[in-house]
Amino acid sequence: MIGWLKPAPFRTPLAAAEVDPAYRKLRRQVFGGIFIGYAAYYLVRNNLALAIPDILKEFPQHSKAELGTALTGLSLAYGVSKFLMGSVSDRSNPKYFLPLGLLLSSVIILLCGTVKAIYASLFVLVVIQTLNGWVQGMGWPPAGKTMVHWFSTKERGLTVSVWNVSHNVGGALIANFALLGVTLFNDWGAKFYFNALIAAVLAVAAYFLLHDTPQSEGLPPVEEYKNDYPPDYNVDHERTMTFREIFLTHVLPNKYLWAIAIANAFIYFVRYGVVNWIPTYLETAKGFSFQQSSIGWALYEYAAIPGTIACGWVSDKWFKGRRAPATILFMALTLVAVLVYWFNLKGPLWIDYAALIAIGFLIYGPIMIVGLHALDLVPKKAAGTAAGFTGFFGYVFGSALSGTGVGWIADHWGWSGVFSTMVACCLLTIVFSAFTLGHQATSAERSA
Repeated sequence: MIGWLKPAPFRTPLAAAEVDPAYRKLRRQVFGGIFIGYAAYYLVRNNLALAIPDILKEFPQHSKAELGTALTGLSLAYGVSKFLMGSVSDRSNPKYFLPLGLLLSSVIILLCGTVKAIYASLFVLVVIQTLNGWVQGMGWPPAGKTMVHWFSTKERGLTVSVWNVSHNVGGALIANFALLGVTLFNDWGAKFYFNALIAAVLAVAAYFLLHDTPQSEGLPPVEEYKNDYPPDYNVDHERTMTFREIFLTHVLPNKYLWAIAIANAFIYFVRYGVVNWIPTYLETAKGFSFQQSSIGWALYEYAAIPGTIACGWVSDKWFKGRRAPATILFMALTLVAVLVYWFNLKGPLWIDYAALIAIGFLIYGPIMIVGLHALDLVPKKAAGTAAGFTGFFGYVFGSALSGTGVGWIADHWGWSGVFSTMVACCLLTIVFSAFTLGHQATSAERSA
């Protein structure tokens, strides 16, 4: 591995009086770094979805299903990369790893906005979007690794739920910045390059905020600092594990991890089946403007902020650390909201907005819960791999199919076929989440 990507070495321990103020300061910094950094990843991820109506007009040789293939390429690459990069990130320094992926993605999206000849060739478009998906996989794993090293089990429900809204902030701002960019430059290519420039600046900010493990700053492990130990915690959890240990001991034999990974695929189909096709659905099927569809996109993402935090709170307080009941509750309500969005096929825009707000509020909680649940199920040195494993299923079997799949279904069976599929995915999420009802996140104090 490249030397500067390797985990930082442990420093000489600080004096006892220095530990608490240093921990507080650095925890604020690393949380700010992963929040800003991961939000910025979303500024340069789904730009193509915003531009599909423009591309269909300027390059009419393409169909919705063909352009959906590029979305599928991005999602497939992201899913595979998130899994593999999870393993790499468990053995890397997030200070370098997270900003590097963000800078690479910014360069790719900058080219997508400035070199429009790309869109004349479907093959070139798919390759470029696939490449972007690959470097996007460098975002979640180092953020997950950072959280499990700096925040203890009892804190993690709230911490992960608050951090998780970073991608809703980024997911909403991608549309807001795209609209601002188009307004400023009178060019639909600004949906790409304006966002890319902002993301590159935020990558630099994340670099200066991030740190590796507490031990690399002379601090004790967070379990010792907070006196909050998982049931099976031992000093071996502080050792960097081999790829073989992580996969064969902690990931592949874990039945709960498999169940939430499969559930994640169905959640992601609904998530991206809605958000990636908001512009195309509202503009081509209902005749609304880009400004109106951008508002719908932003409402969907912003609604997820209180919804995600609410889901984490419900999981911790109502269900006492049991993750599955919260997922089941929120997915059942998501199903209702999807039905409203569907049955308003010829209705007014405000009902579409209300349905998008409801779906956004509800769907991101289960996505956060799956990621949190994955962190609960493995030792912290395997956290990036476990999160990557569930992400692999979410993107390869969920998001990827929502690209080509939704476009193909819309072309052949209309939007009613699309909504029927999403309803089925809500039900299947509930079924597979129910398989994990026996697991509860627990931790305990230790006597001095």
